[in-house]
Amino acid sequence: MRKTPIKYSTDFKLQAVQLATGPGMIATKVAEDLGISVQILCRWIRKHKEAQEQGRPVFTGRGVPALTEQEKRIRELEKEVETLRIEREILKAAAKFFAKEMKYRSDRM
Repeated sequence: MRKTPIKYSTDFKLQAVQLATGPGMIATKVAEDLGISVQILCRWIRKHKEAQEQGRPVFTGRGVPALTEQEKRIRELEKEVETLRIEREILKAAAKFFAKEMKYRSDRM
């Protein structure tokens, strides 16, 4: 039977990484002192380093990297563009309908 994975807080992960990467510290000893596996600690150190190199926040959860402010803004604008396209299509259809209706009424008079 599988164990349920333990979820560690972001603060705990950051503190563990800072301890392990401090001067004269050994990851094995830090992991043992904190009661976590060395593999987990090394994974956190690697993710922390990668996130810093890419300028992204660390340990955002669920394996999905956090979006930068610029990426968030781009997504918002893309959604807005799609909404505006749909609204424009609706307005085109309405304009055609009312143009036909006006023509029909003018022909009947």
